[in-house]
Amino acid sequence: MSEASYLAIETSTPLGSVAVGNGNAVLAEAVLGIHSRHSEVLLPAIDFVLRNAGVGKHELARIVVGGGPGSFTGLRIAAATAKAFCHALDVPLFAYSGLMAVAAGAGQHDRPVCALFDARRGEVYAACFRFPEYARIETVLEPAPRHIDDVLGMLDTPATLFAGDGAQRNAAAIAVAGGVLAPAHLGVPRASALLWLSDVAAHAGELSDVSAWEPLYLRDSGAERMRPR
Repeated sequence: MSEASYLAIETSTPLGSVAVGNGNAVLAEAVLGIHSRHSEVLLPAIDFVLRNAGVGKHELARIVVGGGPGSFTGLRIAAATAKAFCHALDVPLFAYSGLMAVAAGAGQHDRPVCALFDARRGEVYAACFRFPEYARIETVLEPAPRHIDDVLGMLDTPATLFAGDGAQRNAAAIAVAGGVLAPAHLGVPRASALLWLSDVAAHAGELSDVSAWEPLYLRDSGAERMRPR
């Protein structure tokens, strides 16, 4: 193949995906069903996209993973799988927020995109980015768990596109504030968006210590929150 190929893994949300390609071409992508167990379907899905792309494991030049926030279990599975591939193939690991993947996939280069994941308990995981001319990434709002009213008060809401399951859940509040809601299909973090991010912002995602890296959980797991202090 003329260009190096990457493997991307995104399981921040219940609807996960894996993709093979690079920033200039998506060779294959598969979606993990919302009711499937990522721990059971992730490796078969990776084998599927590699076969369909005509790419052997040892032809991969890098692994790209959605680094959170999101589902605690999904992030752990993706991180463990990505690290295993990097160690086995001796290739670098790149990690980007799933919120950034949503924003990148919304197809906007002239206005900011605020990506929202439902964090339950009345909150969202929120971050906002701009992609001027699709040539670079500007962070408008760093990823963090926030109340939707706080998010809307921190942004130029009428000029911002809101995307993600957290945006859909809070559609009424966004509309009252004058914000624009992206269609639901643009609010899913896609592995193919991670491929693009690893080319356009390689410096922001490459990890120097694969073994030590952990996803950005932003919160403890449910079990840890319930543990007696």
